[in-house]
Amino acid sequence: MMRSIFAVIVGSVVWTMLWLGSNALVMRLFPDWYGEGGKVESVPVLLFTILRSVILSLLAGYITAFIARRSEIKHSFALGVLQLVLGIMATIQSYDVAPLWYHALFLTLLIPSNVFGGWLRVTQKGG
Repeated sequence: MMRSIFAVIVGSVVWTMLWLGSNALVMRLFPDWYGEGGKVESVPVLLFTILRSVILSLLAGYITAFIARRSEIKHSFALGVLQLVLGIMATIQSYDVAPLWYHALFLTLLIPSNVFGGWLRVTQKGG
C-alpha cells in the first residue's frame, strides 16, 4: 500500500516540478508569447503547452508504473485522476489566462496521457 501511494506521489511531484520548471524556462526564453498576467492567445503557443503537458504526463505515468511494479495501469490511472483534480483547481485559479478550449483539452488529456505512460512501462517490461 505504501509503495502505491509513494508511486503516485512521486509521479505527481515529477510532473509538477517539470511543468513549473519548463513553464519558467519557456517564459524566460519567449517572453513575447505571454501577455499581461501570463495571458496566452496564440493557438500555436497553446498547442505547444498542451504538447508539453502530454509529454510530462507520459513520463509521470511511466515513472509511477515503474515504481509501483504491479498493477501499473491502475497506478497510472490514479495519478491521472490526481493530476485532473489538481488541474481543475489550477484552472479555476487561472481560467482567464487562456481560452476555454485550451483548458478543456488540457484537462481531458491528463488521464489518458498518464495511463499511456503506464502502458508504455508495462509493454517495456513485457507484460
